[in-house]
Amino acid sequence: MPKRSVISVGATLLAASLVLSACGTRSTDGGGSGEGGDKVVKIGVIAPLSGDLSALGLGIKNSVDLAVKEANDSGDLNGWKIEVAAEDDQANPDVGKNAATKLAGDKDVIGVVGTLNSSVAGTVQPVLNTAKIVQVSPANTGTQLTLGPDEANPKRPYPNYFRVCATDAVQGPFAARYLFEKAGVKKVATIHDKKAYGQGLVESFTKEYKKLGGEVVAAETINPDDEKYDAVVTSVKAKNPDAVYYGGEYPQAGPLSQQMKAQGLNVPLMGGDGIKDGKYIELAGKTADGDLATSIGAPTEKSDSGKKFIEDYNNAGYKEPYAAYGAYSYDAATAIIDAMKVSLKDADNVEGARQATIDAMKDVNFDGVTGKVAFDEFGDTTTRILTVYEVKNQEFVDVSTEEFK
Repeated sequence: MPKRSVISVGATLLAASLVLSACGTRSTDGGGSGEGGDKVVKIGVIAPLSGDLSALGLGIKNSVDLAVKEANDSGDLNGWKIEVAAEDDQANPDVGKNAATKLAGDKDVIGVVGTLNSSVAGTVQPVLNTAKIVQVSPANTGTQLTLGPDEANPKRPYPNYFRVCATDAVQGPFAARYLFEKAGVKKVATIHDKKAYGQGLVESFTKEYKKLGGEVVAAETINPDDEKYDAVVTSVKAKNPDAVYYGGEYPQAGPLSQQMKAQGLNVPLMGGDGIKDGKYIELAGKTADGDLATSIGAPTEKSDSGKKFIEDYNNAGYKEPYAAYGAYSYDAATAIIDAMKVSLKDADNVEGARQATIDAMKDVNFDGVTGKVAFDEFGDTTTRILTVYEVKNQEFVDVSTEEFK
């Protein structure tokens, strides 16, 4: 190499070194330095960002991002800048645990929005609780997450865990009342996917449906990894139900509905919020009309706050739709941010403010996109409004919204 080139390279390396030394470095107070000297605090997201349920997970991530952007723009954070740290749990409990461990090891993380799946929450909760990181779920409905394994003697397992959605104890009975009292369905078959969410929904639905006087003529299960459900459909069809109540999510529910109708079982399939997505209709096909889903809260597009959320989300330019849990994810992030305004007010670092953030959650109370956001002594939402949607002309249309009592 000619000498001139050596000198040139040396000068380039020196310049690069000077640039790097001039860049902002990690502060020693527990919060990273951001633009303009702001201290950095992070809100994590744990959700399925890839795989079959990614349509829901990406809507969660984007909606948290929107809440964070608006909070940063507000100038109300006392010199703190929020960043989003999103981790893909692939709807898998073990992967979710690893995601939680990674976020717990980041000293700038103060809270986490997630998870989507109740089964994943079961592995994430203890990790975040040990690190004193508040967790707010927009979608978990399993009752054991807040009440423990014995509903008759509820005991909160983890004080760091909260959720803004109604539980299976509400959603299942709500569906049972609609089918029996409003739709006039007196005989149903139940099917679930053996996962915590699906099994919990079917159990709470069955209890209420029988209490009302309805007859459950068949109780079947499927394997989530299966693609063909011929045996189950044949078994259920022989019992001649007026409807099928399914506990699980759209990747299985859509094909199940399509295969039911193809085999001549021409009755509605009803499920919970896990099937209330456009992907369900896409998978179920043209025979999906008449199928039903319950979802937490009132329709987002019907309220003024919901319309504003949708407008802001669309204006932000996200590639993916906000999906079933977007509004709830926005409210979950906002709840954490409200608590942070208290816990970080005089804090020098994030780790030292984690417990204070958990403590501040009990006083969170605001009118969110999904309605009133506040929590009871178990960390559950105090709002119990739900909606029944029916597929009409290949779209989910709201047909009944009520407060569950």
